[in-house]
Amino acid sequence: QMQLVESGGGLVQAGGSLRLSCVASGRTFSPFSSYSMGWFRQAPGKEREIVAGISWSIGSTYYPDSVKGRFTIFRDNAKNTVTLQMNSLKPEDTAVYYCAARKFDSSRGQAHEYDYWGQGTQVTVSS
Repeated sequence: QMQLVESGGGLVQAGGSLRLSCVASGRTFSPFSSYSMGWFRQAPGKEREIVAGISWSIGSTYYPDSVKGRFTIFRDNAKNTVTLQMNSLKPEDTAVYYCAARKFDSSRGQAHEYDYWGQGTQVTVSS
């Protein structure tokens, strides 16, 4: 079983930056390097959507158009961490952000395709 813990959320003005981190742990889970990782967000009344994904084999990445050029995902397998760097933040980026993991080797995916989830961290962007 894998546990994921996010950190780094907070309140920021529009145009600002935040860096979210997610640390994986667990006594029996497979090596972190064998999981594809994703960052999702969910705003009130909206579905959970992916904002960045990174595969485990070659580290390919995926970003939807809404965040492309502003968000960057990267991983450090030695530290069991995945990070989301968010720049040029907009009020519409306000949401709870979640880290997720799955074994399937792909940078894309919908929420129901991921097996493990963190508890989420709030990001609020003021105008």
